Amino acid sequence: MVIIKILSRYASPLPSLSFKTHPRNPTSLLSRLLSSYQLSHVNDDVDTVFRIVTSSFSSDNLKQSLESSGVFLSNDLIDEVLKRVRFSHGNPLQALEFFEYTANRRGFYHTAFSLDTMLYILGRSRKFDQIWEVLIDTKRKDRDLISPRTLQVVLGRIAKVCSVRQTVESFKKFKKLISVFDTTCFNALLRTLCQEKSMSDARNVYHNLKRDFRPDLQTFNILLSGWKSSEEAEGFFGEMKEMGVKPDIVSYNSLIDVYCKGREIEKAYKVVDKMREEDISPDVITYTSIIGGLGLVGQPDKARDVLKEIKEYGCYPDVAAYNAAIRNYCIAKRLGDAHKLMDEMLRKGLSPNATTYNLFFRVFYWSNDLRSSWDLYEKMMNAGCLPNTQSCMFMIRLSRRQENVEMALCLWKDMVEKGFGSYTLVSDVLLDLLCDLGKLVEAEECFLEMLEKGHKPSFVAFRRIKVLMELANKREALENLTNKMAIFGPWYKVPEKEHNHWNTREMDSLPC
Repeated sequence: MVIIKILSRYASPLPSLSFKTHPRNPTSLLSRLLSSYQLSHVNDDVDTVFRIVTSSFSSDNLKQSLESSGVFLSNDLIDEVLKRVRFSHGNPLQALEFFEYTANRRGFYHTAFSLDTMLYILGRSRKFDQIWEVLIDTKRKDRDLISPRTLQVVLGRIAKVCSVRQTVESFKKFKKLISVFDTTCFNALLRTLCQEKSMSDARNVYHNLKRDFRPDLQTFNILLSGWKSSEEAEGFFGEMKEMGVKPDIVSYNSLIDVYCKGREIEKAYKVVDKMREEDISPDVITYTSIIGGLGLVGQPDKARDVLKEIKEYGCYPDVAAYNAAIRNYCIAKRLGDAHKLMDEMLRKGLSPNATTYNLFFRVFYWSNDLRSSWDLYEKMMNAGCLPNTQSCMFMIRLSRRQENVEMALCLWKDMVEKGFGSYTLVSDVLLDLLCDLGKLVEAEECFLEMLEKGHKPSFVAFRRIKVLMELANKREALENLTNKMAIFGPWYKVPEKEHNHWNTREMDSLPC
């Protein structure tokens, strides 16, 4: 019955269509039209539910709004709504209300994706008590949803704000929650510590807990990556062999990377020779590390030669390999050679990515060259490569440094229209620029555009524009802004008595 309802929902608006599709031709025009039609309906439903979730003020209000919307709350739709809440930094408690409401429906089970996304949202806001409540409820209903990935999501958020000891204690709690508490879970803990703490923390925890688990190849590969000291990496590599775990290409690549970052290029070449002796062929990652290492020792031309030579070994350079070679020339301030490599990438059918462009943006930023940055930005957009947050930050900071409002607003307009970059980080710098120059109208417009997209501004940005609105006596606009900010929680509301004590000196002390 559920399937029939879903099909009828999408089929009912097209009663006059009668067609026959060939089973071997799924990409026929009519099937593609129907697929596009269904996708637009799904997107509309996601928009509707997302607005309901982010504007609800109580459980009853949420329930009534969802029921009256007529939207069928499928697993796919719930996944998309929670994903949007995550990336828009929405209110975690509103998201939890939605998650629990859908979970309590008869015969309904959340997907592993929904569970992990919900836990990430809660963890980012440090709602750790709610995290354990969700996990306990999930264990009662469907324990198989709690996976090593779930464990890593939770531990990742805990490790960001808690000590190593607290992270390990949280790890041990999962023994009662997860179906199989084995080496895969141990590896998830180690990976988390490597990402959020330090390699030495991960190593210490490994030595303390390794007797409770059986370390495997993945365990060692996790711990081998990211070493800064070649001596420590060599010692760990030796322990790996003592335990009878045979290194693979990932293990060797990790060791080569350590040597290259430590400018020990000769040792890296010896490892490559050893790989060939063991009949393990070096791959593009191996050579990318060597290219980067040669750049660190001031040999960008030799690195360029490696880029050409690896084809003889049946390896073809990818975007990352070219980026490593381009980085070398950028470090050496030889932008002409860097541009030639980018042109070569294009001739070989490789599209420069945001990282490629960031290498140039960084040089232009430190040389205070806004004109060249903007030309590169336009070239990037024309090529269909959307900037990432790092690109946007180089551009917006350079625009602020030179007080170029026109370029800053143009960047913001592109971000809003095309949906790239971090609204929160970029808006902090943009609003500082606009407020410093007295562009309150433009600042208000940018702030409202951000809110309409469902993104949460930082408290500093909100406080600064609030002060300026009060000084400009824009009471009605301020009230409208405050009402819109209410969806993000009470922490954005400042007591009325505090307003009267804000003065110009306090405004000047706000971060710029």
